[in-house]
This record gives sequence, C-alpha cells and structure tokens, in this order.
Amino acid sequence: MKTALLKWNQVSLVQRILVGIVVGIILAVSIPDATGVSIFGSLFVQALKAVAPVLVLLLVMSAISKHKKGQQTNMKAILALYGLSTFLAGLIAVIVSFMFPVRLSLVTGVSGLTPPDGIVEVLKALLFNVADNPVNALMNANYIGILTWAILLGFALRNANDNTKDTLTSFSDAVSQIVKWVISLAPLGIMGLVFDSVTAKGLSSLLDYGKLLLVLIGCMLFMALVINPLIVYLNIRRNPYPLVFHCLKESGITAFFTRSSAANIPINMRLCEKLNLDADTYSVSIPLGATINMAGAAVTISVLTLAAVHTVGIEVDFGMALVLSVLSAISAAGASGVAGGSLLLIPLACSVFGIPNDIAIQVVGVGFIIGVLQDSFETALNSSSDLLFTATAEYAKNRKEGVEFVINTQ
Repeated sequence: MKTALLKWNQVSLVQRILVGIVVGIILAVSIPDATGVSIFGSLFVQALKAVAPVLVLLLVMSAISKHKKGQQTNMKAILALYGLSTFLAGLIAVIVSFMFPVRLSLVTGVSGLTPPDGIVEVLKALLFNVADNPVNALMNANYIGILTWAILLGFALRNANDNTKDTLTSFSDAVSQIVKWVISLAPLGIMGLVFDSVTAKGLSSLLDYGKLLLVLIGCMLFMALVINPLIVYLNIRRNPYPLVFHCLKESGITAFFTRSSAANIPINMRLCEKLNLDADTYSVSIPLGATINMAGAAVTISVLTLAAVHTVGIEVDFGMALVLSVLSAISAAGASGVAGGSLLLIPLACSVFGIPNDIAIQVVGVGFIIGVLQDSFETALNSSSDLLFTATAEYAKNRKEGVEFVINTQ
C-alpha cells in the first residue's frame, strides 16, 4: 500500500485530477444513488475555503514585513492587466451579443434575491469590506478586508525585530504546508464534484438554453485563447501559448470544478511558487485577483443583460452598449462584495436600459439554471488569468530590464 501511494504521488497532479474526473463520471453513470461520493467534493472545497483566508493573511503580512525599501514589485502592472482584461471581456461580450442576439423564454421570478440598487451600492459594499474588522473578515472570507489588514499589519511589522519576522514566516510556511496537504487530496475532491455535477437534476434543462450557453462560453474561450494571449504577447514579446495553456491546465481545471476563485487561491499560490515568481508580488496579486480580476463575470453580466434587452425588444445603439462594457467591468470587480456573485449584478446593468426589476430577476433565474456550466467556465477564466497576468507582469519587467528569463511550464 505504501509503495502504491508513493507511485501515485509521483504522478503529476493534473493527471491525478483527470483520473478523478473519469472515476467521478463512471460512478455517476453506474451508481447515481451513491450520494456519499459527493461528500468528497464538498469537503475538498470546504477545506480550501477554510485554509485560504489564513494563508492570505499570513503570506501577505510576512511578505510586506520583510519587504526592503527600494525593492520593486509589479503590482501596478498587474492591476493594469486585470483592468484591461476585464474591460475587454465586457466589450467582446457586447460585440458577440450584437452578432448573435439571444432571446429568452423567461422563467418565473426567483424569490429571496436582493440585487444592488446601483453602482454606488456596489462601490459602497467594497468600501465597507475594506473597513471590516479582521476577525469578521476571516470568518466570512472577505478578501478585501483580509488584504487590508494584512497590508497594514505587514507595514506595521516592518520595524519589528528579526525574531518576530522569522516567527511570522514560520507560521506562513506551516500554513503553506497544510495547503499542500489539502491540494494533494484534489483528485478525490474533483471526483466528488464531478459526481455531484453529473447527477444534478438541472443538467437536462441546459439544452433549452443552448444558444445562450454557446454565446457565454464562446466569449470566455475567446478571451482565454485569443485576447489574453495577445495581451501576454504584447508584454513579453514571446509565444504566449505555452504559458497560457499551462495556466489553464494547472489552475483552470481545478477552478472549473471548485467553481470558487477563493478556493483556488492556495492552488494559484503554489503554481506561482513553481514558476519561481516573486513572492512579495504574488502573495498580494493572487488574492486581490480573486476579488477584482473578473473577466468571466464581465462576460456573464454583458451577455445576459443584452439577452434581456433583445427579449423585450429594446433598441440599443453601440454607444450605449459601450457604456455597458464599462459598467460590467466595474460591477464585475465588485461581484465578490454582493451576495450571489455576478448574476445578482444583472439587474443593475438592466436598469441602464430601463428594464423593470421583475424581468431582470427572471433573467437572474435563467442564470442560475445554466450556472452549472456558466459559473464553471467563468471561474476557470477568472482564476487562471490571475496566475497568467501575475507571471506576465514579472516576465515583462525582466524583458524591459534586459534580464534573461525562462518560462518554466514543466
């Protein structure tokens, strides 16, 4: 048994995850009543969500407390890449929605939802997240609040003695080790998640929304395989696809099945370490990206909003649609601060076109129906691009400084 486990652990994580996917599908088809299998998926996601807030707090505190004056990070470049990608995602979604207009058979209203009244409310939610107390931020996985406290405490500890900083680093390393143990259980977790997805009752209803799904997924794939590689190439002046495919394979696959950018933070941290990226940068950029780098959410907001526009027969010029691109990008960045994520920001975007809230909420209901695939692709795009742009900014910096760099995608 010990020999078998050693050989199993020597297999790459992606290959082990693929085995978990296959086993999950086989179990779902052959014994769909074995509901106990899905508990592995729930436990895996819960474990990742449990360790991620503590990991972020300690890593950021440790990195900033040890940061030396004059030492450069790439945060400005990364933030620019995040913003550009999210805006372009909304713009691409608008263009494709005009090329392939979708009309919906609206469902009955969805109860219990409280969409924001306007963009001011979204921004206000972000501001209050910044001012959250640290215990509450950790309990509720409020990463904006966690980052704020981690940065403040990190700066406050820069003048601490070396023993204090070393202790903080030791705690950070210990949590990182726990993360590695959790990630090693990914094949079992993915098996449970796949089993749960395949046996879900809502899968059959996806056929009724095939065109909408094609537009949504098509836009996200276009972003992942065309726009993002173009952005990377313009920055590093090398073939971007080895890095793009590496990020999609290593980060996108797990994000697809966990459907949680927060749960994928530890995985992206580990991948940044494998790429030999600057810890001072990625310890901040990865959790921040999980909060504000939301190209997939911008696609969802734009496509579903214009589907509502086409359904009710509103004439929209391209200038107004361009405003939607900007609004969807800003709203997407605030999606994590609103209960329900990107779908609950659709009524906000619909209000720009004068669409009543009761119709907009019905569109949200459609979003929940197709969410099995929509949310998976959205999260895979969001999370993999956090890793992609963090690496891109560092490689671009090395290129400008004339430093030779190797993109380690092994």
